[in-house]
Amino acid sequence: MSAPLAIVSGDGDLPKLLAEDCRRQGRDYVVVLFAGFEPDWAQGHPQIKATFERPAALFKALKEAGCAHVAFAGSMQRPKLNPLKFDWKFLKLAPTLLPALKSGDDVTLRTINAIFEAEELEIVAPHQLLESLLAPEGVLTKAQPLPDDLADMERGFAIARALGETDVGQGVVVAQGLCLGAESIQGTDAMLGFVAQTASEFKTDVKAGRGVLCKAPKPGQDWRVDLPAIGPQTLENTARAGLAGVAVQAGGVLILDRDKTVAKADELGLFLIASPAPAPKT
Repeated sequence: MSAPLAIVSGDGDLPKLLAEDCRRQGRDYVVVLFAGFEPDWAQGHPQIKATFERPAALFKALKEAGCAHVAFAGSMQRPKLNPLKFDWKFLKLAPTLLPALKSGDDVTLRTINAIFEAEELEIVAPHQLLESLLAPEGVLTKAQPLPDDLADMERGFAIARALGETDVGQGVVVAQGLCLGAESIQGTDAMLGFVAQTASEFKTDVKAGRGVLCKAPKPGQDWRVDLPAIGPQTLENTARAGLAGVAVQAGGVLILDRDKTVAKADELGLFLIASPAPAPKT
């Protein structure tokens, strides 16, 4: 994997971590930034500026940079496309791409992957580049989940699997067996904000479980892109929502800045646990 790496950047810390790791290792790379998105951290990193409506220009720039590998990193909102800006490449892709953009995230990303692969660009998962990103199994914090929390975890992962099978989201909040929030296109932080505003209306017993944020990949999704992720901000928002902790699928969720994330959980008195994936249905 000696050819330059193209890091297609979305929100969050993941693209920054990948770029800094490439720089640290002395590997050639370039950060792809779409119009209207210019994060402060990207200053000083090699860049390719792109627009969604002009894929021909993007692929030309990637080939001129010698890129053979692409990593998609960070969340990205679906673009508001301007048909007046479409180039010839977009018009060629439109019959396949436009219906995909109206589908779930997994369908959309599989279509985008296929478009990049058709340009002889190999898709590389962020956790292939930074192996420490994947959550290791076990309780990672000083705080431990209580029996009520474990019951909410089991319920939460079951709901998350059901949501994932319909290509909706990767996270839920469950307290005392009740689903207080389900992740959709707005993302985890928005879901936690909703729970923070409404959870007290639905929790039935203040002495029972305070609630758990559960995150897991969708069944059958392409793990090269869009694996669920948590970081220090997730723990802060979990605390604001009044929950007891966070449960993720071991080996299937990215923990960004793991040391800082665990330290933040300890600071806030939250547990963080990575649970094995459920056994396949027979």
